Amino acid sequence: MISTLTGANNWTLQAKLQEYVSVYLKEYGDMGLERLDGEEASMERIREAVTTLPFLEAKKLVIVRNPSALKEFSEKFADLLKEIPDTTDVIIVETKLDKRSSYYKTLKKDTQYQEFTELDGNGLAAWLASTAKEQGGSLSSTDARLLVERVGVNQQMLSKELEKLLAYDSKITKATIELLTEKSPQSTIFELIDAAMSGNTKRALQLYDEQRQQKVEPQQVIAMLAWQLHVLAIVKAAGGKNPNDIASEAKLNPYVVRKVEGLARRMTMNDIKRLIGELLDIDVSLKTRSIDADEVLQNYLILSLGAK
Repeated sequence: MISTLTGANNWTLQAKLQEYVSVYLKEYGDMGLERLDGEEASMERIREAVTTLPFLEAKKLVIVRNPSALKEFSEKFADLLKEIPDTTDVIIVETKLDKRSSYYKTLKKDTQYQEFTELDGNGLAAWLASTAKEQGGSLSSTDARLLVERVGVNQQMLSKELEKLLAYDSKITKATIELLTEKSPQSTIFELIDAAMSGNTKRALQLYDEQRQQKVEPQQVIAMLAWQLHVLAIVKAAGGKNPNDIASEAKLNPYVVRKVEGLARRMTMNDIKRLIGELLDIDVSLKTRSIDADEVLQNYLILSLGAK
């Protein structure tokens, strides 16, 4: 078996890799397991690992990470495939592939090719509900989406939160999610911007206070505001492009892109540029002058974002 694992969803990719390794170790032990890195190993070392017969085991497993870092490997891969014996399983892990290359086409055609893409909000919710069921629990699609809203789109973090929730009660509900999880700062910053731009001053200031109570410092708030404005600018500049295409080109999670679409439609590019410029002025002032950071940021929320 020769497999290729690739894609931007590193969490799922690593989970699949670990699944392969666990199955192999259970049957054969670790004597025949080799791990190589294309950024460190030579072409000859990789060729030796994948072409030599196993020693003291019926099967060997060779994991090669980013072998395309070696130009020679990419160029000679098609020929190397013919040299790999049936007694050797090879897993090629490529964090990024040039899909225009002949190497990519060979991987796609002649190996068990698996690409793990980033999940959007609906995809993450479906994955959470399915994983909860596999582990003997239950989680509705509505509550799964709530969990994504609160925790964010980091799949590893979501997995840990799901594990915690299942340990508390196998039937996960809205009540247990709100009891045991905290809203991620990134998620709340989006709500904060949305509230400010909608003219809901009271809600915007409440969300800002919540951030500060969670020990989020003003500079962190500025950084998160800057990130959200950066995403807004990308989505606005993309016009009516499909969110998945925008996410792919900008290397963003599709869920993040979809979340700011509504805001982007309500703003002009000049609005976004002005907000970025004013936020930059605040950042410089905080680093060069003695001013009340909370007061300045609250004024920004009310006067700048609210006056959009």
